[in-house]
Amino acid sequence: MERIDDLEFKNLKIIQDTNGFCFGIDSVLLSDYAKNIKKGSKVIDLGTGTGIISILLCGKTELSKIVGVEIQKEVYQMAQKSIKLNNLENKFKIINQNITNLKDIYSRASFDVVVTNPPYKKENTGLKNEEEKKIISRHEVKATLEDFMQISSYLLKDKGEFYMVHRPERLVDIMSIMRQNKIEPKNIRFVCPNTQKAPNLVLIKGIKLGNPFLKVEKNLYVYNENGKYTEEILQIYNKI
Repeated sequence: MERIDDLEFKNLKIIQDTNGFCFGIDSVLLSDYAKNIKKGSKVIDLGTGTGIISILLCGKTELSKIVGVEIQKEVYQMAQKSIKLNNLENKFKIINQNITNLKDIYSRASFDVVVTNPPYKKENTGLKNEEEKKIISRHEVKATLEDFMQISSYLLKDKGEFYMVHRPERLVDIMSIMRQNKIEPKNIRFVCPNTQKAPNLVLIKGIKLGNPFLKVEKNLYVYNENGKYTEEILQIYNKI
């Protein structure tokens, strides 16, 4: 069943399926993490889902064009409706493809920025949700972390920016695969549920052919000691 959600930012809205995979805080945090991309940038959003990151970046930045890539036809069609609903046809284009096919569509170094919220779990790990849409969103059944990194390196211009949200337990794999594909990790920020709990998300920025130097930013806490959103989270959600 489809519903329209108000993103409470610049009158932007998104269409989602209550029975499918709805966007979470990770996508919102990634869109905020990438909000300083340069004016006029050409951006690609790998595994865009319903288009939440791309829609928010259209509002938060002065990008010239963003392309969303989504393998699931139903989800792609929902994102198409959201593009029309927000009058973003001139800025946001979506294609129904597996990211592994993008070399047949785009030439090398076609984009200034890559953003991605890829599946977090390896194909044969963790509990699998029964619904196929959620399995594809959460598990590497259609494309692996290596696939996401290889195509990102191919699509990015030299010194192009790479932004990703993932799980801390995959960090060694992520950093290793980034370097193998000439994307140098430059910034990481851990996201913790609160000050008493370990991180459950990590935000990463890389630069293609960047110089080695990693900045670890201060932790982002989602909830305060009273169980309410922290001030920084409220700012990200445009609540204050």
